Formats: sequence, C-alpha cells, structure tokens
Amino acid sequence: MNYDAFFQISYGLYIISSKKGNAINGFVCNTAFQVTAEPATIAISVNKNNLTHEFIEDCGYFAISVLGQKADKEIIQRFGYQSGRDIDKFENLNWQNSDSGLPVLMDVSTAVFECKVINKFSVGTHTIFVAEILSAEKLDSTDLPLTYDYYRKVFK
Repeated sequence: MNYDAFFQISYGLYIISSKKGNAINGFVCNTAFQVTAEPATIAISVNKNNLTHEFIEDCGYFAISVLGQKADKEIIQRFGYQSGRDIDKFENLNWQNSDSGLPVLMDVSTAVFECKVINKFSVGTHTIFVAEILSAEKLDSTDLPLTYDYYRKVFK
C-alpha cells in the first residue's frame, strides 16, 4: 500500500482539548469534520491510548482549536509529539476556558468550537466521538486554516 496517497486527502490540523477534574490536556488531530448543520454536529477520531481520550471519556466534552498557518512548528511538536502525562502542554501559551471549562488556544487559532459528546464508536485503535456543537467562534480573519498539506510542505 502506498501511504503517500493518504496525504492527498484534504484535512486540517486541530488541537483537540478536554479536561478531567482540574487537569487539562490536548493533542494535534487531523480528523475533525462537520457531520450535520442542523443540528450542528461534528466528529473527531481519537487514539484510545491518548490521554485526551481518557479526558473526553470522563467529562463528555471537548474543544477544537482550528490551527492557522501563523501557528509555529513548536505548537505541533508540543501537542503532537509530547505526552500530557509528562508535561503541561498549555503552559506559557495564550489560552482561555470555554463556557464548559475546556481550554482553547487563542493566538494560533482561526476558530474554536465547544462540543458535547452525543455518541461514540469504537474503531479498532481509535474512538470516533460525535458531538453537538455548543458554540463556535471565528477568531483571526487574516489567517488561513493550517492544512496537513501546508504543514508537510512548509513546516517539515
């Protein structure tokens, strides 16, 4: 199988975040998509070994920070290649709590969503969480969403 074919599928890069008690965590995700407009629903795919998976399972909510092209490589490395079991991924970043207390990144995002899980599906190593969108906010209108293709061409 030629795995380079998968890079031809257009997708963005997002920080999916959640909480468990007073702890917060997030990870880089390339699988988030609108399911329906009415009611507004979205789905994400999360590896079951990911700490954020545990947090989403515990609280039933997650947030999506849509990364913009102005985001730097350090954000991808911090949220994509380090574990929240070892570091506080949000330390020294500009983030704020959503209405449900979920962390969202402000400076590096073009939009943020707050979501409540309404269904989930186990698919091998991952869980697909389907969620009602509770709120959506567009942030930086001068930045473009960071796509996986752009990341591979510019950041790598």
